[in-house]
Amino acid sequence: MLLLQSLQKFGRDIGFSWVHQQNLVYVTCWEDPRLDRVALNLQADDTVLVITSAGCNALEYALDEPKQIYAVDVNPKQNALLELKIAAIRELDFEQFFELFGRGRLKQFDEIYDQKLRSHLSSDSQGYWDKQGTKFFGSDRSFYFRGTTGNFALAINYYIDHILKIRPSIDAILNAKTSKERQEIYQREVEPIFWKDWLYGLLNSDFVLWMLGVPAQQRQQMERYLEGNIATFIRQRCEQVFTELPIQDNYFWRVFLNGEYSPNCCPEYLKEENFHRLKSGLVDRIQVHSSTITNFLESCQEPISRFVLLDHMDWLSQSNHEELQKEWQAILLQASETTRILFRSGAFQVEYLDKLPVFYRGQEHLLENLLSYDTELADQLHQRDRVQTYGSFYIADLVNA
Repeated sequence: MLLLQSLQKFGRDIGFSWVHQQNLVYVTCWEDPRLDRVALNLQADDTVLVITSAGCNALEYALDEPKQIYAVDVNPKQNALLELKIAAIRELDFEQFFELFGRGRLKQFDEIYDQKLRSHLSSDSQGYWDKQGTKFFGSDRSFYFRGTTGNFALAINYYIDHILKIRPSIDAILNAKTSKERQEIYQREVEPIFWKDWLYGLLNSDFVLWMLGVPAQQRQQMERYLEGNIATFIRQRCEQVFTELPIQDNYFWRVFLNGEYSPNCCPEYLKEENFHRLKSGLVDRIQVHSSTITNFLESCQEPISRFVLLDHMDWLSQSNHEELQKEWQAILLQASETTRILFRSGAFQVEYLDKLPVFYRGQEHLLENLLSYDTELADQLHQRDRVQTYGSFYIADLVNA
């Protein structure tokens, strides 16, 4: 039995690693930067480390004008996306930039890429976009229906349009003026037919969760606290998004359902005023690094005052405590006197950090004794999260023990 369980775990780990190593996974960030910017309270002397993902939030943090932002990701394809956005901000006018990253497609992409963008990219990123650029941006299919998460969004939209044929109901929800109106449409026209038994099975499958960036370790962490299964959790959160929360500026779900942003519903970096602020020099404060967080911090020469770790510690929660310990040791060694750390979890509670042994200022401590959590602010912000894909949100200040 133990051998079978070990083989199953090995298969899940290999499968998730294959999906993530072979693909651009995230075509847009799924963490609400509006919450982050309140929690981070960035000042002119702050240095920020953020996991790159799709790069949207690193660009948004730059609008608060911190001293430096280090975008770090172990997947070089994610960094290639941020490098392309930075190059486009530097070289394109706003209309071209919005076509590229607002609409997800750009006429004459090949010519514009070769003449204006390619020279700004690292050699790894050049290699990636030389092969994938025309496919991703030069066709009628939106960039936001590419990559693993984008392919999943495309499949859901096919289900909506061609199998259920409920696009008018979806559009009516997105355009409704009140939560009551949205709730009525959802309960009458969407909920009764959307949530099929086979869809529950699909959403609970390892492969679909891999596409959505959920490895086995995070799945296990989530299932420790869920009353039902993960598909039930997804259904509950979708209902909350479409019936309870404001939808007018929820660009996360609009791009998922439409494959593009609109000028009135898009990330801040895609708004013309902010584009010009980034172009005037703020984008130059972002450095992109393909590395693990631990390796980057071990070579970093500057103290970091703000860390945005997304949900990746869930990935290390079950079987990689040694790596988790190394990462936190590196964070503590590189932290400034005023360090604040943001992270999320797919689960409703994170307990795997508390008893993590680390050294700080020459003495061994449990991590729980070095972090002071602002649970009140985190809970307030989490309730306003436009994405609602995470179970919990944490704001931790380093205690100078």
